[in-house]
Amino acid sequence: MYLIHALLSGDGHAALPPDTAALVMQSAQPEDGLQHVVVHADASPGPVLGLLLLAPSLESSELAAQTIIRRALQTHDSLRGYTLVSCGAAMPAPYYNRLLEH
Repeated sequence: MYLIHALLSGDGHAALPPDTAALVMQSAQPEDGLQHVVVHADASPGPVLGLLLLAPSLESSELAAQTIIRRALQTHDSLRGYTLVSCGAAMPAPYYNRLLEH
């Protein structure tokens, strides 16, 4: 299972709708492996969606996340003011920083 973060950019006029997680879940196909969506609407520099995916590799999970997000942005009118800025694995920096200290 992989945690993929998708950073969005909006037109500045509307907040993400309260049902964003559900809209993203509805946009997934069974073969995408999407298990859960978390919305961080107030993240900086823009809203971040956290997607948990079952996938055979990191690369395939990132590709599936991009596909799902783009599909959601194109399909649901309430998300049309947003664009996908970046999409990639969430790296737990504190964990890796501790490894470097030893």
